[in-house]
Amino acid sequence: MIELKTANEIERMQPAGRLVAAILTELTAVADVGVNLLDLEHRARELVRDNNATSCYWDYAPSFGNGPFRNVVCTSVNDAVLHGLPHDYVLADGDLLSLDLAVEVDGWVADSAVSVIVGEPRPADVKLIGATRVALEAGIAAATVGNRIGDISAAIGRVAADYGYRPNTRYGGHGVGRTMHEDPSVPNNGTAGRGFPLRPGLVIAIEPWFLTGGDRIRHDRDGWTIRSADGSRGAHSEHTVAVTEDGPRVLTRRDSEYP
Repeated sequence: MIELKTANEIERMQPAGRLVAAILTELTAVADVGVNLLDLEHRARELVRDNNATSCYWDYAPSFGNGPFRNVVCTSVNDAVLHGLPHDYVLADGDLLSLDLAVEVDGWVADSAVSVIVGEPRPADVKLIGATRVALEAGIAAATVGNRIGDISAAIGRVAADYGYRPNTRYGGHGVGRTMHEDPSVPNNGTAGRGFPLRPGLVIAIEPWFLTGGDRIRHDRDGWTIRSADGSRGAHSEHTVAVTEDGPRVLTRRDSEYP
């Protein structure tokens, strides 16, 4: 069931969006060579708790995972691109780190992800992360009244093709509201003019993620961490976006971010 939010309800989702943005901003600032992924997890827990929020990941147990997920942030490194479990790993020079976070504030959820390079960047990683960000902005620009979900998916797919990547459509964007995952799904490739019509009040997470190699993936033994099947690196960008009469409203935009 697809739930459209009122203008007041979208406004009530904004505090969760601001908190997600603030936490990701801090985590990316402290992610450096020599920092343990568990340090990032523990800092995220502190920030969620100190802001009277609730993690949407803690105890999350969907059908595709080996639940429950007992962390508050996903930390995916290098060939891991989605749902990475924080573990005892010290970040090394050149690592590509993706952070994904969703929290609930006063009954409303926001979800966002960002990829960064730790230490000296590789040109291929800079290109990959840049592609996901360009694709995210293209998807956001397509999230206008009168368009359809397929227009968002097609916009993301076009950017992937322009950069030479093949998007995997098994995991993609989704509705957001009182829970982290709601209808509709928002694939990272599709056909323009197809799918659910975008109406005022629809709130979705748009989240392109690309791999430098093929589009095949595999799961770690932990049942959560998703990696490229060929060992190539991955990157992930995501925002929670509300469709409004005045255009798309990004609820998780970070102050340091430039579209």
